[in-house]
Amino acid sequence: MTIDLQPLENAPKLLIEAELRPVQGQRFQPTGFPDLGAATYDTPDGAFLLVESAQSMANRLEAVCWDEANTDLVAPLRGLSYIRVERDGSYLTSSIVEAHRINSPYILEGKDKGLLNALKDECAALEKGPVDRGKLATTLLRYDVGSLIHGVFLAKKELAGGRLRLERALSAFVEAQGVRVALSGGVKNDRVDPGGDTSKGFGNVPFHREEFTADRITAFFNLDLRQLRAYGLGADVTTMLQLVSLYKVRALLDGALRFRTACDLELAGEPRVTRPVGFALPPLEALVDSLPSVIEACGERLGGVRTVQFEH
Repeated sequence: MTIDLQPLENAPKLLIEAELRPVQGQRFQPTGFPDLGAATYDTPDGAFLLVESAQSMANRLEAVCWDEANTDLVAPLRGLSYIRVERDGSYLTSSIVEAHRINSPYILEGKDKGLLNALKDECAALEKGPVDRGKLATTLLRYDVGSLIHGVFLAKKELAGGRLRLERALSAFVEAQGVRVALSGGVKNDRVDPGGDTSKGFGNVPFHREEFTADRITAFFNLDLRQLRAYGLGADVTTMLQLVSLYKVRALLDGALRFRTACDLELAGEPRVTRPVGFALPPLEALVDSLPSVIEACGERLGGVRTVQFEH
């Protein structure tokens, strides 16, 4: 199946919505925040709840690209650039799964300074004046292409004074509408000493549990097409970035929606594109078939896998 990206050619954004539902029952557990708990808020359209935040969704969109069993990119994405971190010759982590991507301390703060020095050399021209985003994008394409999609902040002063950053081009969140609290609870039983010292983990401990039901749960995705074009990396790379982004969205929606033990969701219908008119999210099979040749077309501009040895 050929994927027609022509409707995206001059569009500023690609907006996608997907209705979700619990795989069993009606209750689900949203994300929580320190000193806040669940993020509920009132709008003119009723009570809303943040089910999954933008930062968490960015991590989940990256996770669908990673083969945990083989500690490598999934097969359709092999050839993309990323940084692999090893310790004593064994895989430790990578820029795909690290929360701060290429700015991870496991990448830049270890004794192996090869990558940091290479970045310093390549970014030397960005030390003064406005940051040339095209130059920065060219460098990131070679070392960690995911940074062009999910953003990056190279906060080290050795790298242009800590001014090198790109915002997310692909962002997402999950929101529920018409929410109601579903209260329940339980007890941790101690069959040996029910009256034991609970401060030390003994004894019976009752607890309450707060979940929610909702009229509607929706996942929202926003791909800034104008930002991808503005990198100035050429048609082949722009097409690759678009298809990789579409792959992330489709792969997540088709299978990786178990956010927490008590938040296991599934698609409730085909995702819909609200902008631009005339485009539909391609099926996963079509994206899997298209990506290898598109990645290959970018050739040596992609630097492949760079390995960093971590020793603190």
